[in-house]
Amino acid sequence: QVQLVESGGGLVQAGDSLRLSCRASGRTFSSYAMAWFRQAPGKEREFVAAINRSGGNTDTTDSVRFTISRDNAKNTVYLQMNSLKPEDTAVYYCAAGTVALTTTERAYDYWGQGTQVTVSS
Repeated sequence: QVQLVESGGGLVQAGDSLRLSCRASGRTFSSYAMAWFRQAPGKEREFVAAINRSGGNTDTTDSVRFTISRDNAKNTVYLQMNSLKPEDTAVYYCAAGTVALTTTERAYDYWGQGTQVTVSS
């Protein structure tokens, strides 16, 4: 069992940056691929970024603005978001899965409660 707690969301202006964090409980964090998804009001949840167990491989929908990283010693995965746009407004969820790197939502077994990111124009 893994529990995930996201933090770092907030209200920012367009063009600003935010770094989201997701801390996992347990001693097996390095056994999980990690991902970030987001859900905007009235829309389906969508993939944002994922990172494999070692941190050596990543996949991101916007590699120019978003960077995913992890610190296995701290049981934490990060999402650095730069040049934020109003359309990035959403609840951002952290997810963990005993899978290889994947963008598929149903492949992830554990989910956090989400953190709200609001970008004003």
